Amino acid sequence: MSKTDIAIKVQNLSKCYQIYDNPRDRLKQFIAPRLQRLTWQTPKQYFHEFWALKDVSFEVKKGETVGIIGRNGSGKSTLLQMICGTLNPTTGSVETYGRIAALLELGSGFNPEFTGRENVYMNASVLGLSNKEIDARFDNIVVFADIGDFIEQPVKTYSSGMMVRLAFAVIAHVDADILIVDEALAVGDAFFTQKCMRFLREFMKTGTVLFVSHDTVAVVNLCNKAVLLNHGQVAETGTPKEVIEHYLATLYEANQEVDGISTNAPPVSVNKAADLSEYRDMRETLINASTLRNDIEVFQFKSDQEGFGTGDAKIVSVRLLDQDGAPLSWIVGGENIIVEIRCMAYKNLQSPIIGFQFKDRLGQVIFADNTFLVYNNNPLVVETGSEIMARFEFRLPVLPSGDYSIGVALADGSQESHVQHHWMHDAMIVRVHASSVCFGLIGIPMKKITLVAQ
Repeated sequence: MSKTDIAIKVQNLSKCYQIYDNPRDRLKQFIAPRLQRLTWQTPKQYFHEFWALKDVSFEVKKGETVGIIGRNGSGKSTLLQMICGTLNPTTGSVETYGRIAALLELGSGFNPEFTGRENVYMNASVLGLSNKEIDARFDNIVVFADIGDFIEQPVKTYSSGMMVRLAFAVIAHVDADILIVDEALAVGDAFFTQKCMRFLREFMKTGTVLFVSHDTVAVVNLCNKAVLLNHGQVAETGTPKEVIEHYLATLYEANQEVDGISTNAPPVSVNKAADLSEYRDMRETLINASTLRNDIEVFQFKSDQEGFGTGDAKIVSVRLLDQDGAPLSWIVGGENIIVEIRCMAYKNLQSPIIGFQFKDRLGQVIFADNTFLVYNNNPLVVETGSEIMARFEFRLPVLPSGDYSIGVALADGSQESHVQHHWMHDAMIVRVHASSVCFGLIGIPMKKITLVAQ
């Protein structure tokens, strides 16, 4: 790969912090080596080392969007700070090609005593704009941030959401080549987040993005590549789908506590859903008689698909059924179907939870559900050697053309605290051969559509 194709190059990057047990040791470390050199003694070390990053290497091509994922404390923020130049590495090097704009920790780069206006000028000038260029873009920055008269108030009076709005508005108007975003959008409201997503998708057409988030769906949706950090080292680099599957597996392994299941959680009241009268799309007969009928091919359950879990209970079968319980090899979007999941218990289960995720080709979850809420007040106790069956009856949405997967899982416990016995990423594949969906992730039946001229 030539240099002109690279936006970020990280080579053998490491960051070590010296950790002292008490303040006296810090003073001893400062004085002792000088005394020891005079007496020819072997230097004594009064600290222990903590490596926030160790020997990290990867490259980001120009125009790529790369997701950095990992648990808290894995070194993500440290890595970004060194790429931005706000933190010096202990060893290794970082090379960047182009102007970098970064949205790191909340409020970083802002002076809390300055007004929003003053911080815009200070921040934009640090990112390489002249006062004349900032003048020309200031009104657009204010409109994008949408914080009203607070632009003239000190930043210390801002809420976290207002601070993110202003910070993102600045980086969106500095003509950056590389954009680095670290979890900051998690505090924004839904409308502003959508505005940011629209900007990011437009920026991604020509620019390079380094995106850090715990939102695995966002990483799959936005990124071309993902890097998994674990204890300061690169655990895996690859496609977002592959890396996130590995991340989820390690996350559950680290948090797996069989003794942590609580069977005495307070009951959660569940409101009975309103009995809505069934309706059909008035265009359904026309659509189903045309080449736009949502024909979906169903492939057989794969018992050897990748997954993780304790193995104390396993998923043995996943089927799609019609209303009479007959297995389906083809289905039509918009029709009623049943997802049936059968499992075998090799250990007593106190409160089993069975669920599924319907995912598109990028791994985005289109819809999902599980059995927890229905059986929370009256858990089903399962004995060793018993078979468990869960059925989910619903009307399948109309789907755009393409491949989809059904991931399934079997756990024991509650939504908040459970043991994952068997998680299968792609237990079944379905392929949509035709569709009437023009835009969006799914299509829904229209009860009525009108068009009038007045």
